[in-house]
Amino acid sequence: MQVAITAVGPDNRGLADPIVHHVAGAGANIHEIQMYDHDSERLFAMYLRCEWPGDQNSIAELRTRMLAIGAEKQLSIRTWSRDEHQRACRLAICTTYRPEPALAVLRAIRDRRLNATAAVMLGNRDACRGVAEQFDIPWHCVGGPRGEPDDARMVELFDEYDVDYILLARYMRILPAGTCWRFAGRIINLHHGLLPPFPGFRPYEDAYQHRMLTYGATVHFIVPELDAGNQIIHQSTFTVFPGTTLEQIKRQGESDHEPSCLVEGVRRVVEREVELHFHRVIRRT
Repeated sequence: MQVAITAVGPDNRGLADPIVHHVAGAGANIHEIQMYDHDSERLFAMYLRCEWPGDQNSIAELRTRMLAIGAEKQLSIRTWSRDEHQRACRLAICTTYRPEPALAVLRAIRDRRLNATAAVMLGNRDACRGVAEQFDIPWHCVGGPRGEPDDARMVELFDEYDVDYILLARYMRILPAGTCWRFAGRIINLHHGLLPPFPGFRPYEDAYQHRMLTYGATVHFIVPELDAGNQIIHQSTFTVFPGTTLEQIKRQGESDHEPSCLVEGVRRVVEREVELHFHRVIRRT
């Protein structure tokens, strides 16, 4: 079974060695190792993806060993596998103001178009609390008076609710690199524009200024330090007539197009049609 191990902590020597040695010594086939060493921040991060011999050692045993290594090396280590549990994927849905993307995901789950469970909803604003209450989903506001998120609390909640994937459903804050590394390959973002030509927080306005007639949305994996390129899971577009106002374009994109794009992107991931390998989204065969 495929297993992902992430480790984040203060930089030091020999941090990766005990993790790699244990995994290799147990007979696992290591498919991928990504390591990050930030001298200026004194931060170390690692992502390891392997084929684990589950018939010989359980994921629980591996996790216990990784936690022991983490305690010894002062690392925050997570061991995760889609194959560990016979259950639907557990999702954490992160929001800010706009309710439509979260609503679309929850309706798709309710209608069994998405084989997933909404484990928790979080917001750096309280705007989407009513959506969570409507679907009886646990809600946590993690934002301060100005919407500044408590990133450490978010990580705690992701762990507490044992989520498989984190959906940034128009969550209008940038996750810190440490969070991205801790959940590498498991964070799915909805961007309200076409990537790579229209990144940033104002893609509708940017495309409008370029007199575009085609607009769109992008669902992609979040990868530390890289703009979305090969990490794209799904993109879709819609075309407008010349003379359509920016307000009309945004209304069409936000109310209908973005939500449907997100649902299809999440479906591709939870149905295991695509995965992230070496910072590239690949089609599973």
